[in-house]
This record gives sequence, C-alpha cells and structure tokens, in this order.
Amino acid sequence: MNRIAAAILLAFTSFAAVAQAPAVPAASVSASAPARAYDLEADVTRVMKTFDVPGIAIAIVKDGKVVAARGFGVRKLGEPAPVDGKTIFEVASNSKAFTAAALAMLVDEGKLEWDDKVTRHLPDFQMYDAYVTHEMTVRDLLVHRSGLGLGAGDLLWWPTTSFTTDEIIGQLRYVRPATSFRNSYAYDNLLYIVAGKIIAQKAGKPWGDAVRERILKPLGMNATTTSLAENAGNANVSAPHSKINGKAAAVRALPVPNAVGAVGINTNAEDIARWMTVLLDGGAIAGAPKDAQGKEARLFSEAQSREMWTAQTPMKISEPKPTLEATKPNFFAYGLGFQLRDYKGRKLALHGGALQGFYSRVVMVPEAKLGIAIFTNAESGGALTSLQYRLLDHYLDAAPSDWIKLISDVETQTRNKDLAKQKSASATRAAASRPSLPIAAYDGEYNDAWYGAVTIKPVGGKRVMSFARTPDLTGELEHFQHDTFIVRWKERNFNADAYVTFSLNPDGSIERMKMAPVSSETDFSYDFADLLFTPAKKKDAKEAK
Repeated sequence: MNRIAAAILLAFTSFAAVAQAPAVPAASVSASAPARAYDLEADVTRVMKTFDVPGIAIAIVKDGKVVAARGFGVRKLGEPAPVDGKTIFEVASNSKAFTAAALAMLVDEGKLEWDDKVTRHLPDFQMYDAYVTHEMTVRDLLVHRSGLGLGAGDLLWWPTTSFTTDEIIGQLRYVRPATSFRNSYAYDNLLYIVAGKIIAQKAGKPWGDAVRERILKPLGMNATTTSLAENAGNANVSAPHSKINGKAAAVRALPVPNAVGAVGINTNAEDIARWMTVLLDGGAIAGAPKDAQGKEARLFSEAQSREMWTAQTPMKISEPKPTLEATKPNFFAYGLGFQLRDYKGRKLALHGGALQGFYSRVVMVPEAKLGIAIFTNAESGGALTSLQYRLLDHYLDAAPSDWIKLISDVETQTRNKDLAKQKSASATRAAASRPSLPIAAYDGEYNDAWYGAVTIKPVGGKRVMSFARTPDLTGELEHFQHDTFIVRWKERNFNADAYVTFSLNPDGSIERMKMAPVSSETDFSYDFADLLFTPAKKKDAKEAK
C-alpha cells in the first residue's frame, strides 16, 4: 500500500467438520435495500476514470441477502474480457481475517487459547528481546502491538523472495523493535505469518489447505484460492496493474507463498459476499442443515465473533484535511484481523489489502447488517475510499457527499507535495560533489542482520545493486551527492527507488550503508530504512586457499 493510500485509509481507515452451506445467489436483491435511488454503475465508471483503474468488482450484502456481486471495466488493459462477479482478485491483507477466524475456531475447540504463549505452540519462536519472546501470546500475533515498526521485516517476503516461511519466522529474532512491547500500534505482516504457522501445525497441513477445508468449503467459496498457483486453470482472473511513469499498466503477478497467513487469499465478489454474510451473522452459516443435536451450523461461536470485533489495540486518530472532516472517527482500534472505528454513529469492522497491482477493501456495519467489499486491479486507495463512503452514505441513509471529487483532490494535493519535495531535494543537492572513494571501492557484498546480503558490482559500465534473496530487487546506482547514490530499480512499477548512503571509517574504508525511500509514496513494505548493511569481511589469501 503506498503512503497516500495508507494515509487516506488511516484517516477514514485436526479440525472438526462443519456442515456445507448452500450456494449464495449472485444477484438476489434484498427487500430491505433503501428505496432512495442510487446509480452504482455511474459512480464506479466515474471512479475508474478519475483514479485510472481498469476494473472493479463490488459485493454488497444487506440483511442477509446479496444486493450486488458484480464487476465493471476490464480484467486487463488492452483486452476486452470484462470483470464480473466471478473474476478473481488478490485481496492481500484481507486474508488476515481468515487467519483470525481459523484461530477462533481452534479456540472454540479448546485446542488453544487467545492468551496462550506462542512458544507453547511454536517452541522455537524467538523475537529480538527475550522478554517479548517469553510473553508474546497468540492474541499479540494479531493486534499489531509487538513493538515492531511499521511493516518491519516485510522485505523478507516482498517483493517475491526465496525465503521459506520457516526462514522468515526464524529471522524475527534479528529484527530490532521500534518501541517497547505492547506500547503502541504499528501494522506488521510477519506475526500473521507466525499465526498461519500455528494454524498449519494444528491442522497437520499447510495453511492454505486448512483454510480451504475449514472455511472456504463450508461456506461454498469454491472459486476462492489460497495461492496464485491455484489460479492457473481459471481464465477469469484479473491482471494486476501498477503506475509506470504515472499511468496504469499491466504488470506481472508476484507470488508470495511464504506469507500466506498475512496475504494468501484470492477471491471474487460472489464468494466474498458469502464471507461477509457469515461474519455479519456472528459466525452462523445461514441455510446450512442443523447438526444431530439440532444446533445451527456455525463457523465459529458468537463469543469468538465478539472477540474478533472487540478493540484490542488503540490506533491514533489522524486529523483529516478539512474537506474530509466528516470521515474522522470518534474511536479507532484494531481487533483480531479487523480495524474497528465509527462512521455516522455506527460501528464499522473493516480492513484493506494491497499487493502489487491490486487494492481491496472490506467494510461491515454490524448494526445495519451491511457488508461492502470493493476490489480493484490497480493501486488506488482513493478509488476504494471514495466508493466506500458513497455506499455507506447510501445504505445508512446519510446525506451524500461528492467523495470522488473530495478524495481525488486530496490525493492530487498530496502527490504534488511529494513531487515538489523530490524536486527540491534534487535542486538543492551538491551536484558538483564527488564520492569520497573511487567508484570501484563501493563494490562488494554487504550484509544486514535480518535480511542478509546485497551486492554492488559493475555490469556493462554501470554499478548494479542486487538483493541476494529478492531477484526483482536489482537496479542501477546513480550518484546523487557526496557518498549518497540513488538505486533505480529495473522493475519501474515498484515505484520504490531508494537513496543509498555510505559512511566511512577514519581510515577511509566503508563502515556501513543505509537506505531510505526517495518518495513518501513508496509502499511501507519496502522497509529499506530498517536495514543496516556492513561490508562483508573479505577473505585474505590464506583463508581463500
């Protein structure tokens, strides 16, 4: 998720068998839908044009019925195939709710407790601090209060890396905390990977197989997958799109099989409607046959439903731009796999998701029995947020606002401010300065405690930086000023170019290398700023023999 999208979102923003649920009709109309006219297609069309989004899928459920499960636009720019209610999208961090629900089911079954120590289930689990290792609970894995910084360690899995899930969990012991344990909220993905590992351990099978067996199959979410590999035989899959030189373009999908507990789900509008319906029903599976004792079929208990939607970690309430003042919540917190806040006097349970080329948002209003899911095949938080508030205003019978224009204006202002900052940095740099050392002296291998190795070497007359475990993080270094360079990634859709700064020892040798994103719009999962590279020890002639 880029910084603009994140800012707007935060400102608003062995298992027991379960009975099979009947299929949910894709376009049944709720009798309780508002009588006030609303032209969904007109809004979506305008959003796609305003925010440069090729395709959008929307699901709306109200009072247990599906009001809409449909698509708009195209799956891939330049091709005619349309998005419809069956088109598959990557939903990224909206997968966290599935991980939370799977753990809730284990709690119902007495196979773990929310406040069990993680080491009770994963004895080898280890954080940087021994006290945190000992005290970390299953609940702590889900609520973003571990002391890790924003997106800490994400470069272990993003962009696609060669680390295994177990290696990622093992590297946690080297990731330094940003704050004290349980001190404050900071969004992370790595601990959801740990949570997914616990689910896999209890199931005796991979996270994806466990989620499919326990959640997807009982709910009839038969099109939903838990890896990109499973999408291979399905023609109705959306392509991802990223901005390249400011314009949306189709890009490669990037699989992240080592991070499924955090971002593994791929689904469509029809299936997500089933998921929202069960969540809004407190875990009950409507229409499914009762068991032998006459009890209703449930995915998880009402008690666990309340637990997931109960505030666990307070979140800072940011001051929105004056034009967006109506979106400011009175409370803002994280539950178990969901953000919690209010809007127009109603409690919301929601979450966003972002991976290369896809953004998604799932918003539920428990009191109104309303669920809204919005999927896009582009990286636009503004598209999601403007539609979210248009739909909430309609279904909550609130006076409508032109959120599309208001949010577009804020995005434009923020982007222009960022571009001006970059331009100023370029204009005020010491352009005539030179590196302290001969350019070849910067070549070599550098190591970071938790990521590992990067190399700088000459390639075709250029200096090229390569991340050893991330094949796509390769780019040319260009001199910026003094001992600072900029790495321009070969994959231009990453929009994550970074400053690379070297510090020297008194004898003129390189002491360390640090990185920082050039743009404030860079996705926080490119957590370059957390890396501290030191030169690899060079073997002397005797060691080399």
